[in-house]
Amino acid sequence: MPGSLAGKSAIVTGATRGIGKAIARACTAEGATVLVVGRDERAGAHTVAEIRGAGGQASFFRADVSDWHAVQAMAAAAIDRSGRIDILCSNAAIFPVTAIDEMAVEEWVRVSDVNLKAAFLTVKACLPQMKQQRYGRVVLTSSITGPITGVSGLTHYGATKAGMLGFMRSAAVELAPHNVTVNAVLPGTIRTELLAELPDYCRQIERAVPLGRLGEPQEVADAVLFLASDRATYITGQTLVVDGGQVLVENLAAAG
Repeated sequence: MPGSLAGKSAIVTGATRGIGKAIARACTAEGATVLVVGRDERAGAHTVAEIRGAGGQASFFRADVSDWHAVQAMAAAAIDRSGRIDILCSNAAIFPVTAIDEMAVEEWVRVSDVNLKAAFLTVKACLPQMKQQRYGRVVLTSSITGPITGVSGLTHYGATKAGMLGFMRSAAVELAPHNVTVNAVLPGTIRTELLAELPDYCRQIERAVPLGRLGEPQEVADAVLFLASDRATYITGQTLVVDGGQVLVENLAAAG
Protein backbone atom coordinates (compact mmCIF):
# COMPACT_ATOMS: atom_id res chain seq x y z
CA MET A 1 0.00 0.00 0.00
CA PRO A 2 1.51 3.39 -1.00
CA GLY A 3 2.64 5.64 1.84
CA SER A 4 1.83 9.30 2.36
CA LEU A 5 5.04 10.37 0.57
CA ALA A 6 4.94 7.89 -2.30
CA GLY A 7 6.76 9.22 -5.34
CA LYS A 8 8.24 12.18 -3.48
CA SER A 9 11.91 13.18 -3.36
CA ALA A 10 13.25 14.44 -0.03
CA ILE A 11 16.48 15.95 1.26
CA VAL A 12 17.26 15.51 4.97
CA THR A 13 20.28 17.31 6.37
CA GLY A 14 22.05 16.11 9.51
CA ALA A 15 20.60 12.71 8.67
CA THR A 16 23.38 10.38 9.75
CA ARG A 17 22.27 10.15 13.38
CA GLY A 18 19.65 11.19 15.92
CA ILE A 19 16.54 13.05 14.84
CA GLY A 20 17.74 13.49 11.26
CA LYS A 21 18.30 9.78 10.83
CA ALA A 22 14.82 9.08 12.18
CA ILE A 23 13.34 11.61 9.74
CA ALA A 24 15.16 10.01 6.81
CA ARG A 25 13.99 6.53 7.78
CA ALA A 26 10.42 7.71 8.32
CA CYS A 27 10.29 9.44 4.93
CA THR A 28 11.50 6.36 3.12
CA ALA A 29 9.06 4.17 5.05
CA GLU A 30 6.30 6.38 3.63
CA GLY A 31 7.55 5.95 0.08
CA ALA A 32 9.89 8.91 -0.47
CA THR A 33 13.33 8.69 -2.02
CA VAL A 34 15.73 10.41 0.39
CA LEU A 35 19.06 12.13 -0.04
CA VAL A 36 20.81 11.57 3.31
CA VAL A 37 23.06 14.59 3.88
CA GLY A 38 25.86 14.78 6.43
CA ARG A 39 29.59 15.21 6.92
CA ASP A 40 30.41 11.71 8.20
CA GLU A 41 30.65 9.37 5.19
CA ARG A 42 30.88 6.22 7.30
CA ALA A 43 27.79 7.11 9.32
CA GLY A 44 26.02 8.15 6.13
CA ALA A 45 26.76 4.84 4.46
CA HIS A 46 25.46 3.01 7.53
CA THR A 47 22.23 5.01 7.51
CA VAL A 48 21.68 4.35 3.80
CA ALA A 49 22.36 0.63 4.31
CA GLU A 50 19.78 0.51 7.13
CA ILE A 51 17.18 2.24 4.97
CA ARG A 52 17.80 0.02 1.97
CA GLY A 53 17.75 -3.04 4.20
CA ALA A 54 14.25 -2.04 5.27
CA GLY A 55 13.16 -1.70 1.64
CA GLY A 56 13.53 2.08 1.33
CA GLN A 57 15.29 4.19 -1.28
CA ALA A 58 18.14 6.44 -0.16
CA SER A 59 21.60 7.64 -1.10
CA PHE A 60 24.23 9.65 0.74
CA PHE A 61 25.66 13.06 -0.10
CA ARG A 62 28.53 14.53 1.88
CA ALA A 63 28.17 18.25 2.52
CA ASP A 64 28.90 20.98 5.02
CA VAL A 65 25.53 22.74 4.94
CA SER A 66 27.09 26.03 6.00
CA ASP A 67 28.97 26.15 2.66
CA TRP A 68 27.01 27.63 -0.24
CA HIS A 69 28.82 25.70 -2.97
CA ALA A 70 28.34 22.41 -1.10
CA VAL A 71 24.64 23.11 -0.65
CA GLN A 72 24.23 23.94 -4.34
CA ALA A 73 25.89 20.63 -5.17
CA MET A 74 23.54 18.90 -2.73
CA ALA A 75 20.46 20.25 -4.52
CA ALA A 76 21.92 19.33 -7.91
CA ALA A 77 22.59 15.78 -6.69
CA ALA A 78 19.00 15.39 -5.50
CA ILE A 79 17.67 16.50 -8.89
CA ASP A 80 20.14 14.28 -10.74
CA ARG A 81 19.23 11.21 -8.69
CA SER A 82 15.47 11.71 -8.31
CA GLY A 83 14.44 14.33 -10.85
CA ARG A 84 12.68 16.48 -8.25
CA ILE A 85 12.97 18.09 -4.82
CA ASP A 86 9.61 17.84 -3.10
CA ILE A 87 10.64 17.97 0.55
CA LEU A 88 13.49 19.70 2.36
CA CYS A 89 14.06 18.84 6.01
CA SER A 90 16.69 21.28 7.27
CA ASN A 91 17.75 19.49 10.42
CA ALA A 92 21.55 19.78 10.78
CA ALA A 93 22.68 21.48 13.99
CA ILE A 94 25.49 21.66 16.52
CA PHE A 95 25.21 22.61 20.19
CA PRO A 96 28.47 22.95 22.11
CA VAL A 97 27.85 24.01 25.71
CA THR A 98 29.89 27.13 26.54
CA ALA A 99 29.34 30.04 28.92
CA ILE A 100 29.18 33.50 27.34
CA ASP A 101 32.34 34.75 29.04
CA GLU A 102 34.26 31.68 27.85
CA MET A 103 32.82 31.54 24.34
CA ALA A 104 35.13 32.41 21.47
CA VAL A 105 33.67 34.59 18.75
CA GLU A 106 34.58 31.84 16.30
CA GLU A 107 32.35 29.36 18.17
CA TRP A 108 29.37 31.73 18.01
CA VAL A 109 29.91 32.19 14.29
CA ARG A 110 30.25 28.44 13.64
CA VAL A 111 27.04 27.60 15.52
CA SER A 112 25.23 30.38 13.65
CA ASP A 113 26.57 29.13 10.33
CA VAL A 114 25.58 25.49 10.83
CA ASN A 115 22.24 26.07 12.54
CA LEU A 116 20.83 29.26 11.03
CA LYS A 117 22.71 30.24 7.89
CA ALA A 118 22.35 26.67 6.65
CA ALA A 119 18.57 26.90 6.86
CA PHE A 120 18.68 29.87 4.51
CA LEU A 121 21.23 28.24 2.19
CA THR A 122 19.38 24.95 1.86
CA VAL A 123 16.07 26.67 1.13
CA LYS A 124 17.75 28.99 -1.39
CA ALA A 125 19.41 26.05 -3.16
CA CYS A 126 16.22 23.98 -3.40
CA LEU A 127 13.88 26.83 -4.25
CA PRO A 128 14.45 27.04 -8.04
CA GLN A 129 13.38 23.40 -8.46
CA MET A 130 10.42 23.78 -6.11
CA LYS A 131 9.26 26.91 -7.93
CA GLN A 132 9.57 25.14 -11.27
CA GLN A 133 7.45 22.28 -9.92
CA ARG A 134 5.07 24.65 -8.16
CA TYR A 135 5.33 22.32 -5.19
CA GLY A 136 7.51 22.18 -2.10
CA ARG A 137 7.43 21.29 1.58
CA VAL A 138 10.10 22.77 3.84
CA VAL A 139 10.32 21.58 7.45
CA LEU A 140 12.90 23.14 9.75
CA THR A 141 14.07 21.50 12.96
CA SER A 142 14.09 24.28 15.55
CA SER A 143 13.90 23.59 19.30
CA ILE A 144 12.07 24.62 22.44
CA THR A 145 15.45 26.05 23.51
CA GLY A 146 15.57 29.62 22.28
CA PRO A 147 12.02 30.18 21.02
CA ILE A 148 10.40 29.15 24.35
CA THR A 149 12.99 28.23 26.97
CA GLY A 150 16.60 29.03 27.82
CA VAL A 151 19.53 26.85 28.84
CA SER A 152 22.74 28.10 30.44
CA GLY A 153 25.66 27.59 28.06
CA LEU A 154 23.49 27.51 24.94
CA THR A 155 23.07 31.19 24.16
CA HIS A 156 24.37 30.71 20.62
CA TYR A 157 22.24 27.63 20.00
CA GLY A 158 19.12 29.29 21.45
CA ALA A 159 19.66 32.39 19.31
CA THR A 160 19.90 30.32 16.15
CA LYS A 161 16.80 28.27 16.91
CA ALA A 162 14.78 31.41 17.64
CA GLY A 163 16.16 33.12 14.55
CA MET A 164 15.12 30.13 12.47
CA LEU A 165 11.48 30.85 13.27
CA GLY A 166 11.79 34.46 12.15
CA PHE A 167 13.21 33.21 8.87
CA MET A 168 10.44 30.62 8.60
CA ARG A 169 7.56 33.07 8.94
CA SER A 170 8.80 35.52 6.33
CA ALA A 171 9.85 32.70 4.00
CA ALA A 172 6.37 31.17 4.34
CA VAL A 173 4.80 34.42 3.14
CA GLU A 174 7.30 34.86 0.32
CA LEU A 175 7.04 31.31 -1.00
CA ALA A 176 3.30 30.74 -0.63
CA PRO A 177 2.51 31.99 -4.16
CA HIS A 178 4.72 29.16 -5.47
CA ASN A 179 2.82 26.49 -3.48
CA VAL A 180 5.81 26.02 -1.18
CA THR A 181 5.03 25.72 2.53
CA VAL A 182 7.55 26.39 5.30
CA ASN A 183 6.97 25.05 8.82
CA ALA A 184 9.03 23.98 11.84
CA VAL A 185 9.06 21.36 14.56
CA LEU A 186 10.30 22.31 18.04
CA PRO A 187 11.58 19.21 19.83
CA GLY A 188 12.04 19.08 23.57
CA THR A 189 14.63 16.76 25.09
CA ILE A 190 14.89 13.78 22.77
CA ARG A 191 16.71 10.52 23.52
CA THR A 192 19.47 10.68 20.89
CA GLU A 193 22.85 8.95 20.90
CA LEU A 194 24.41 11.86 22.80
CA LEU A 195 21.89 11.75 25.64
CA ALA A 196 22.29 7.99 25.97
CA GLU A 197 25.72 8.80 27.43
CA LEU A 198 24.19 11.10 30.10
CA PRO A 199 21.90 8.90 32.25
CA ASP A 200 21.82 11.24 35.27
CA TYR A 201 20.84 14.20 33.08
CA CYS A 202 18.13 12.11 31.40
CA ARG A 203 16.61 11.13 34.74
CA GLN A 204 16.57 14.80 35.82
CA ILE A 205 14.77 15.88 32.65
CA GLU A 206 12.30 13.00 32.84
CA ARG A 207 11.14 14.28 36.24
CA ALA A 208 10.31 17.63 34.64
CA VAL A 209 8.35 16.26 31.68
CA PRO A 210 4.63 15.77 32.36
CA LEU A 211 4.53 12.59 30.27
CA GLY A 212 7.34 11.23 32.48
CA ARG A 213 9.85 10.31 29.79
CA LEU A 214 12.13 11.71 27.12
CA GLY A 215 10.94 11.89 23.56
CA GLU A 216 12.11 9.43 20.92
CA PRO A 217 13.53 10.54 17.56
CA GLN A 218 10.69 8.74 15.78
CA GLU A 219 8.16 10.94 17.57
CA VAL A 220 9.77 14.04 16.10
CA ALA A 221 9.94 12.32 12.72
CA ASP A 222 6.19 11.64 12.87
CA ALA A 223 5.53 15.37 13.29
CA VAL A 224 7.83 16.13 10.36
CA LEU A 225 6.00 13.55 8.23
CA PHE A 226 2.71 15.33 8.84
CA LEU A 227 4.07 18.74 7.85
CA ALA A 228 5.83 17.25 4.81
CA SER A 229 2.76 15.42 3.58
CA ASP A 230 -0.28 16.53 1.64
CA ARG A 231 -2.28 16.34 4.86
CA ALA A 232 -0.74 19.72 5.68
CA THR A 233 -1.39 21.52 2.39
CA TYR A 234 -3.08 24.49 4.13
CA ILE A 235 -0.49 24.90 6.90
CA THR A 236 2.46 27.26 6.50
CA GLY A 237 4.55 29.46 8.78
CA GLN A 238 3.60 27.38 11.81
CA THR A 239 5.42 25.56 14.60
CA LEU A 240 4.68 22.19 16.15
CA VAL A 241 6.12 21.57 19.63
CA VAL A 242 7.09 17.93 20.29
CA ASP A 243 8.10 17.85 23.95
CA GLY A 244 5.78 15.72 26.08
CA GLY A 245 4.58 18.90 27.80
CA GLN A 246 8.09 19.91 28.89
CA VAL A 247 7.46 23.65 28.44
CA LEU A 248 4.20 23.62 30.42
CA VAL A 249 5.48 23.34 34.00
CA GLU A 250 7.16 26.03 36.09
CA ASN A 251 9.23 23.70 38.31
CA LEU A 252 9.74 20.07 39.29
CA ALA A 253 7.05 20.24 41.99
CA ALA A 254 4.50 21.36 39.41
CA ALA A 255 5.47 18.44 37.18
CA GLY A 256 4.00 16.06 39.79
